[in-house]
Amino acid sequence: MATWLLFGAIFIAVQFASLFSPPLLDDVDASHAQAAQHIVDSGNWITCQIDGIRYIEKPPLPYWVVAVSYKIFGENTFATHLPNSLAMLGLTWLCWVWARRAWGARAGLYAGLAVLTSIGPFLFTRFIIPESYLSLFLLVALYGLITGLEEDRASRFYLAYACVALATLTKGLIAPVFFVGAAVPYVILTGQWRRWRKLRPFTGALVYLLIAAPWHILCGLQNPDQGHAVGNHPTVGNVHGFFYFYFVNEHFLRFFSLRYPHDYNKLPGVAYWLLHMVWLFPWSLFLPALIAIAWKTRRHWMQQLRHDAGQTVDFYIDHAEREDVASYVERLKFRVRSVWLLSLFSAWTLLFFSISSNQEYYTFPVWPPLFILIAAVVAGIEERRGLDGSADGGKDSESPLLSTTWLTGAQAVFAVIGVLSALALAWGLWDSRKLPFVEDIGTLLAHRAVGDYTLSMSHFFDLTGPSFAALRLPAAIAGIALLIGPSLGWALRLRRKHLAATVSIAVTFTVFLVAAHIAFARFAPMLSSKPFADTIMEKGTPADTFIIYGEQSDASSVVFYTHNFFHGRPADLVLPRCGQHGEGTPLLWGSCYPDAPDIFLSEDRLAKEWGTGERKWLFAQDVNQPKAESLLNGRLFLVQNLADKALWTDRPLP
Repeated sequence: MATWLLFGAIFIAVQFASLFSPPLLDDVDASHAQAAQHIVDSGNWITCQIDGIRYIEKPPLPYWVVAVSYKIFGENTFATHLPNSLAMLGLTWLCWVWARRAWGARAGLYAGLAVLTSIGPFLFTRFIIPESYLSLFLLVALYGLITGLEEDRASRFYLAYACVALATLTKGLIAPVFFVGAAVPYVILTGQWRRWRKLRPFTGALVYLLIAAPWHILCGLQNPDQGHAVGNHPTVGNVHGFFYFYFVNEHFLRFFSLRYPHDYNKLPGVAYWLLHMVWLFPWSLFLPALIAIAWKTRRHWMQQLRHDAGQTVDFYIDHAEREDVASYVERLKFRVRSVWLLSLFSAWTLLFFSISSNQEYYTFPVWPPLFILIAAVVAGIEERRGLDGSADGGKDSESPLLSTTWLTGAQAVFAVIGVLSALALAWGLWDSRKLPFVEDIGTLLAHRAVGDYTLSMSHFFDLTGPSFAALRLPAAIAGIALLIGPSLGWALRLRRKHLAATVSIAVTFTVFLVAAHIAFARFAPMLSSKPFADTIMEKGTPADTFIIYGEQSDASSVVFYTHNFFHGRPADLVLPRCGQHGEGTPLLWGSCYPDAPDIFLSEDRLAKEWGTGERKWLFAQDVNQPKAESLLNGRLFLVQNLADKALWTDRPLP
């Protein structure tokens, strides 16, 4: 009970605020929310649409879940972000269950805390991406596989097949690729392949297909080839249908970075690997101990792995005083096999994305398994377990695998990082002491376009000194937490208060992540355009037209929040329809369909229609503002500026 009270308190602190603030962000966040909106409006659960354009490049489950949330709670920020938070709660529970069963209560506690208090899971659950669902389904599938084999329970295998199918409906064919890439080597190494019938491969495959196949088939039927599509570059009325687009362009060609359009990027190899120290931080501090134990036990990796593996007679004599030697050996086998399955899954997935195109968060499914392994190592060192898994103090225990000095060293590094970070934040606070607080932090940012903004963390590099003045409160909270928490944890570790020292890491980072969310919310004027939507709904009418000079994603939050105000009418885009120069819009393929709505405006058409008919509202980011001002010189009436964005209308407001 105490464990879950702690989990609950941290979950509320870290996740609850994100359900309400900031408002939906432009780009992927509000764009995906629009797909769920379309499901609610149209009742079409097969072909999603964004701004009236077919959107069939992603599987539908994340949009289905949000659409159900909209039907219950309405179309708002809370309902949009709730499923992500619930998925994180599910991951916390499963990591706790798995680690507790394999390594004991302390490991379970640490595994759950790691999920809730690490940088990566925090950052990449602030907006709608499917990684938290994918990670949960795959981890359940892996747990179903290992427990099904251990307990000979067919229901667990069917659970695994069903979860892989749900993961396929969440992220595509990488789900079975990741699962099979870990499961097949595992059953071979453990010798379980001899019991292949127990795995229910034929009926399990049927379960998988019954869940995963219907949507793919129906979506292919609803979105067939149009015209005479040739090659991988569609033209108006000549476009490959769903089967080619989804399976060839979005899966096969994306892996080799040949997808069209090329609206994504790939992390450099060194950055890809090293950034995992950031995404897993602060628990990545214990990765050296994990590697050290793996190396130290390398000659024993196969021990207890195979189904027919056994111990010597001496082992059973030494453990004869135990009430149930069979149960003890069973737990030991489960522990060893958990290490193998989680390690195989992590290694295979990391290797896959090191070759493929990737974003920073693509390896999210690997993080929970690594948290379980890290928790096992930390708990094992603290409880001074030997190779046989027994705790220190019993006459049958072996010497511990690693000294607690490894944990003390990691805690010392954390303390140094904390002090240095606190000093850096203090310097920033002092340096900005005379600068005024500016609510719209976006006006103070640089525009360095790192990775051409195709990486999710590109805007981090836009921070400037003056922008720090808007972050004084979260900087002060974070600075105090990092100054006190890590140093206190180190002191506890030196006094051999190991449980308290490790928990202090989670508590420290809970406070830090609360401060990080406050800072994240301060970026709302730059990341979200909701105030423009509020202005349009306050001063406009449903008969007005909203126009975006550029991509739909530039102002997707305006489209989302004005959706019902405009009765579902899409925004117009000053953008070539079915652009032939790789403009990079995710709506490019859908816009090539013959029935795509007439929302694409040329500059000439915009100039002719501007100022005629009902009122028009024009949105432009900084890169397109000079173009709009030149094209509509003297006919633009500025309504509002927000960070690097502007909203104009075509006639004076009353």
